[in-house]
Amino acid sequence: MQVSRELQALHRQALEDIAVVQSDDLSEITAWIKGPEQTPYEGGYFKVKLVLGSDYPNAPPKGYFITKIFHPNVSKTGEVCVNTLKKDWKKELGITHVLLTIKCLLIVPNPESALNEEAGRLLLEKYDDYAKHAKLITSIHARMGKSEYEACLKSRQADCTSSSTSSASYPQIPKAKSVLTASPTNVLSDKNNDNPSIHNDKADPGIENTSRKRSASTELDKLREKKKVDASKKTLK
Repeated sequence: MQVSRELQALHRQALEDIAVVQSDDLSEITAWIKGPEQTPYEGGYFKVKLVLGSDYPNAPPKGYFITKIFHPNVSKTGEVCVNTLKKDWKKELGITHVLLTIKCLLIVPNPESALNEEAGRLLLEKYDDYAKHAKLITSIHARMGKSEYEACLKSRQADCTSSSTSSASYPQIPKAKSVLTASPTNVLSDKNNDNPSIHNDKADPGIENTSRKRSASTELDKLREKKKVDASKKTLK
């Protein structure tokens, strides 16, 4: 189903300042939008809902602000008016595009298609009054959504981490043979190392260490003896 695929894509690659609420109901998509900086909505967290009809994606979803907001393109009942959700809709656009469009409305409102006439008029004629009123409504109604917004982000991160871990394929790494690591003189090759305790993975650590020391000492004695013999041969020559 297209909606399911779109939501999976959203969880894999999150949108900046947008957190989608996980739900089994694919007919309604709920998300939190963080108020953009340097706008009257900065510091606010707005809950929005997209209602998808049975004819989606051939017909656009309907968008609503659940959190109260003072905005030209949002009616007092929360309905969102944007061309993307009406005459400019194309089935290729999808949920991601709609959420980004709604976020952009918080940055650049469109007073020409205003559902809130008061907000549209103030935006055009008295921007300072518009911004002041929008900030006031934001501070009263949109501040409390921060915890839910952050909870959605953490939930998504946890799901992504879990999914990544469970789907990862780890190669089987063979156990390394026990090799003494020190100066080159006490690194024993497989050819010279005949002590089975060194390669016994199930051996007790204490016994294994003792065996290694004894083996190393024996090998060093053999090397010293070999050097003495070589020296004697040179002297005889």
